[in-house]
Amino acid sequence: MQKIYLSDAGPKVSPAIYGFYRWGADEINANKIESIVDLCLELGINTFDHADIYGGYQCEEIFGEIIKNKSIKREDVVLFTKCGLVVPHSSHPDVRVKYYDTSKDHILKSLENSLRKLRTDYIDIFLLNQLDPLSNLEETAATLQKLRESGKVKNIGVVNFSVFQHQLLSSYLRIPIVTNHIELNLLNTTAFDNGQIDYLKQKYMRPLAMAPLAEGQLANSIEKRPLLIRSKLEELAPKYNANIESIAVAWIVKLGALPLIGTTNEQRIKNIARSFDINLSRQDWYELYEASRGEI
Repeated sequence: MQKIYLSDAGPKVSPAIYGFYRWGADEINANKIESIVDLCLELGINTFDHADIYGGYQCEEIFGEIIKNKSIKREDVVLFTKCGLVVPHSSHPDVRVKYYDTSKDHILKSLENSLRKLRTDYIDIFLLNQLDPLSNLEETAATLQKLRESGKVKNIGVVNFSVFQHQLLSSYLRIPIVTNHIELNLLNTTAFDNGQIDYLKQKYMRPLAMAPLAEGQLANSIEKRPLLIRSKLEELAPKYNANIESIAVAWIVKLGALPLIGTTNEQRIKNIARSFDINLSRQDWYELYEASRGEI
């Protein structure tokens, strides 16, 4: 895969990004993670998205050990990680409820832990995972600014920020936000209606589309809307000589969005990678959009 710029201010990344957001604590398996990493690198996916909480707070450390053992050059991979969302887990007995924390102390502690676990001196893109309404945004922004100036963080991003939240944090920063991770797929097109897509384009950013296959619903659900969309995908499959999942992701790619892969199914990862070989016609794209809205 040819690397592309994430935004006019952001780094180059692979057009598809692998994220560990769907790995639960009970699914953590070092051999499985290594197999996924190997497959991604083979497919040209060199960009990996982490968070301190993923996999019961274990994914970063396992990934860091794998990369170290493979002797992969740090500059050959692009690493995202994030903080802000705190969830209960046996390794954190003091946490009794899911909550958000983007205070200075939490950001600094989380970043240092991520650097240590990932065995790196810097994070390519450090993201706030949701907006914490209780944090002092001036302090939050100043902390992010200093981390970037220190070189420990190369770029700043956000996750699931509304347009207003995005604008609010930006107003406190003197550095650009280079990405916003949003859910976008044929079963969830709210980013068109709430202005997120338009705002990202205004800021010359590529949307990062979480759950590009709607967590498998496009292929497996028997509900009315997924069935309608799947019927249209199956109709188009012979025309493009492609799997329906590849076509579904090609619909996102046509927008200039980058699919953020979360599946642990290796065939599904391959299907997503093949989406970049498909150039949907304008009419086919709109037919799928109509199907996604239940209009056909």
